[in-house]
Amino acid sequence: MSMEVVNAVGRRKAAVARVYVKPGKGNITINQKPLDTYFPLEIFQYVVKQPLLVTSTTENFDITITLDGGGIKGQAEAARLGIARALCEIDAEMRPVLKKNGFMTRDPREVERKKPGQPGARRKFQFSKR
Repeated sequence: MSMEVVNAVGRRKAAVARVYVKPGKGNITINQKPLDTYFPLEIFQYVVKQPLLVTSTTENFDITITLDGGGIKGQAEAARLGIARALCEIDAEMRPVLKKNGFMTRDPREVERKKPGQPGARRKFQFSKR
């Protein structure tokens, strides 16, 4: 187990999470705020902690995350990917269990751009015969 800070990046939609993992006692800080202040909803706290829960390393590391861009869900999932990638760098043995749970896959779905002459990406204006 490495004693220095391991960093990784996680992305999802427009959100970017820079994750710094060091040995500690389980504190998670996001943009200088504790996890439960930054993500008041339990579900997003759970999403961020998922890689730690499946590898049962919740109490082993202190994690500092810098989140930028996107919305609340995208940010939570970006943080999850970043944490999973950092854990793999620390201990390659964790990789199979993280991969099996789908935490190592970058979700490629992005918002499609709005096209000119249309109200949205795919939506067309109402057709009128006359």
